[in-house]
Amino acid sequence: MNAVQRKAAWVGFWTLVRKEVNRILRIWPQTLLPPAITMTLYFVIFGSLIGKRIGQMGGFDYMAFIVPGLVMMSVITNSYGNMVSSFFGSKFGRHIEELLVSPMPNAAILGGYIAGSLTRGLMVGLIVSMMAMFFSHIQIHNIWIVLTTAVLTSIVFSLAGFINAAFAKKFDDIAIVPTFILTPLTYLAGVFYSINMLPEFWQQVSKFNPILYMVNAFRYGFLGVSDIDIRVAYVIIFVFIAILGSISLYILHKGIGLRS
Repeated sequence: MNAVQRKAAWVGFWTLVRKEVNRILRIWPQTLLPPAITMTLYFVIFGSLIGKRIGQMGGFDYMAFIVPGLVMMSVITNSYGNMVSSFFGSKFGRHIEELLVSPMPNAAILGGYIAGSLTRGLMVGLIVSMMAMFFSHIQIHNIWIVLTTAVLTSIVFSLAGFINAAFAKKFDDIAIVPTFILTPLTYLAGVFYSINMLPEFWQQVSKFNPILYMVNAFRYGFLGVSDIDIRVAYVIIFVFIAILGSISLYILHKGIGLRS
């Protein structure tokens, strides 16, 4: 790729990012407001009401324990949701075909959509964190682990959303994975409890849930405690990025599910 092609790729990439970010901000009552309201309800019901009966978990107040998990849950769902809705919308409206026939590299196309989903995921995560300050004292054990885990996890689920959108045939198809796979795995990933409370058998079963590692690594960044080795968590996250990224680039290269 020569200098002219690299410049054209960067222009295309930033144009796509700007379009995605403008879309998020333009319809903020749909993209940013609902997660804030939903998580506030979680804080009130699980943290304030139920949490008083539970007491401490993992050596911390129950509200402080669940805040990292709820923030991560919002990052996951919004990164995934933004990618699957935005990319499927482009495919449904035939906008994606214009990108595929352009000189813009596939990596730049994929990167532009990921950047948009990453922006929404992190914005919602920040909003939820700010809301949590009204219910609990927020402490940060390691800011770099918090930031890297949030960014990398957002990329993982942006890529997963891309694959879902590529194979979806109608709008109903983009709701199947979040409803029957993503939501159950998230709730069973130790957001509301420590897996150390489970019987040994179910602790081992839980370790097959990749979201468990992301939630616990994020919680370690806040509280300094984790049910799993965070080094293993980072390895798993990078493996998922490599696998899902390769599949996504292959889909774009072959035009699978994208060309009529």
